[in-house]
Amino acid sequence: MPQYLTVGHLLRQLQNLDPSLPVRLAVNPDFPFAHYVGAEVVVQGGMAFIADDGQEGYLPASARDALDWA
Repeated sequence: MPQYLTVGHLLRQLQNLDPSLPVRLAVNPDFPFAHYVGAEVVVQGGMAFIADDGQEGYLPASARDALDWA
């Protein structure tokens, strides 16, 4: 996985997933929380930005383990 994710890389990772599966952002390995993903994508300065839409709660331990944040 490249350090700088592109739209193409993200699409390839998501294309085989169930389209009804909720998406969350995993944030901060030292104090792990799950955040909602904003509904809008803004393109500025040659980059696509997806906003966080608030914190859901603690990231599940299984997700922390899968991200190797344990």
